Amino acid sequence: MKDDTVKLGLKPTGPATERPISIAIVAMGGQGGGVLTGWIVNLAETHGWVAQSTSVPGVAQRTGATIYYVEMMRPGDGGQKPVLAQMPTPGDVDVVIASEFMEAGRSILRGIVTPDRTTLIASSHRSLAISEKMAPGDSIANNGAVSDAIGVVAKQEIVFDMNAMAVKNGSVISSAMFGSLAASGTLPFAREAYYDVIRKGGKGIDASIRAFDAAFDRTVNGPEMPQLEAPETPVATLPDSLRDKRANALLTRIRSELPEQAHAMAYLGLQKVVDFQDAAYGDEYLDILRNLTEADRAANGEAQGFAFTASAAKYLANAMAYDDVIRVARIKTQSARRQRVAEEVGLKTGQVLNTTEFMHPRMEEAASTLPVGLANWLKSRKSLYAWLDRRINKGRRIQTYRLTGFLPLHFVGALKGTRRMSLRHKTEVAHRDAWLADAAQALAQNYDLGVAMLTFRRLIKGYSDTHVRGHSKFEKVMQTTKSIAGRDDAAEWAQRLLTSAIKDASSKDLDGTIMTIESFSGT
Repeated sequence: MKDDTVKLGLKPTGPATERPISIAIVAMGGQGGGVLTGWIVNLAETHGWVAQSTSVPGVAQRTGATIYYVEMMRPGDGGQKPVLAQMPTPGDVDVVIASEFMEAGRSILRGIVTPDRTTLIASSHRSLAISEKMAPGDSIANNGAVSDAIGVVAKQEIVFDMNAMAVKNGSVISSAMFGSLAASGTLPFAREAYYDVIRKGGKGIDASIRAFDAAFDRTVNGPEMPQLEAPETPVATLPDSLRDKRANALLTRIRSELPEQAHAMAYLGLQKVVDFQDAAYGDEYLDILRNLTEADRAANGEAQGFAFTASAAKYLANAMAYDDVIRVARIKTQSARRQRVAEEVGLKTGQVLNTTEFMHPRMEEAASTLPVGLANWLKSRKSLYAWLDRRINKGRRIQTYRLTGFLPLHFVGALKGTRRMSLRHKTEVAHRDAWLADAAQALAQNYDLGVAMLTFRRLIKGYSDTHVRGHSKFEKVMQTTKSIAGRDDAAEWAQRLLTSAIKDASSKDLDGTIMTIESFSGT
């Protein structure tokens, strides 16, 4: 058979065993992954190497990171240039740099971290993914699983809080990761060469070099000896008295009307509801707690350490300080919030801070802030309601610290005085009273079940769609629990239901737990 293959006279750049150095960088938006990639490429090319970089963007809003990939290799003796890959290949990556701890775990799952080859450089801090934030309760991924895996699958591991180190030195995490890469010994370049690359950038040079040096030294020398920490102080202690007469009267009520075991939590809860509304609202909070304490005593709560009252002090405060449009507007215009943001971004003297709020209000939220009668009248005019909704229900970008953005938000926040007349407040009170009545009724028969029902409030938070989803899960969990309230193990099943609802944003696990309960309860 005739061979028609066209053969080109291409000579290899080196021995067949020679291979490029490959580096994968996994970073989220704003963490300088592109800058770090550019530094590495510049470093290699400055020394006469051939370097190539590619990037695959992740999805926005912290559901995925961008993967940057760099390969570098010396050209052949005759000047031939190597052919370099565009994506990391499992089992063939020399260095993986992860800007966040869970991204290190995802790199391990992708198979690009291997024990025979890979140096893993990762920051130990967390930037929570959207899936972790969306869950009604604590759905933060387990760091321990990643820590255990790193010790097995990486040839060399360099892991510490690079983000904190960078911030401490007035820079960003890319500078710290560059320093750890230099100290790792995986690249054949002198330390001074890294400085030259940073200086070429022309921006934030001194801060970048400080962060680089700090990370370099930390990588070489290891962590400093830990400081002995002072004993933790109690979460909250009741002061002897308060200067404000109304506040002092509320403090006196806590001492005289509630069991000592609930004092600390009630004091924190009281502060929360008073800040949310006013001192009169604080009186209402203590009135409800006093009634729940009586039910607790009747159920022999003293023998249980008044766990029901202490739990009610916490979750009742959360229920009374619900997230409505007024509260959100107040929080966004408070000076304390601006100060916190300034500290987080490292605002320096002479710099101007501005924030852009991404908001998508619905007519439902707007109507809920109106007095009950007016809101119901407006909802009954369906054509008018729909007309208003078309004009309100749209995404907006509001710059908080400009007059045109600040004034509307400040005005909405100032509506706090009318809140208790609003439709939203009436709805929240009705739901709150029904929830507490169910818990108190269960308490009389099964103390642990009554306490468990109080914790169901964890499912409700936020506003708009988040609030609606939370209410839906709450109703599922509450109704299922009430259907098995007569069982001795009802409290245990109530906690399983709550755990399923908290951990699973899609409700599949919750529905599965409900089906299991229905299978043995006959409901």
